[in-house]
Amino acid sequence: MKDLKIGIKSWEESNKETRDILRRFDQGVFPEQPIERVHFHDFKTLLRYITPKRLVLLEELHKAGPMSVNALAKLLERSYKNVYDDVAALETAGLIERDERKRVYVSWHEIETTLKLAV
Repeated sequence: MKDLKIGIKSWEESNKETRDILRRFDQGVFPEQPIERVHFHDFKTLLRYITPKRLVLLEELHKAGPMSVNALAKLLERSYKNVYDDVAALETAGLIERDERKRVYVSWHEIETTLKLAV
């Protein structure tokens, strides 16, 4: 399992961070453990992707392991369409993945979120 950091960063901040990482790679400096990151450009966007129901979905999927969207909908006792839409959004954000059998799963053991209250 991997850890995931979720944060809010502007495009400029994200691009600068990427350039710094690539510069260190070019110098032969590699992180001890790769850190997976997902950044949203503002808090409203983050909340659009990580709603309370989607957070429950992530938690239950993490506990249960890989499964079809239909099985996940049954586990959550929610409609297939709503779960399908939530999975699609979380997949787009990089928070859910699919295995070779196209089952959805959460590969993260821990999600760390940082929110800045002021810029």
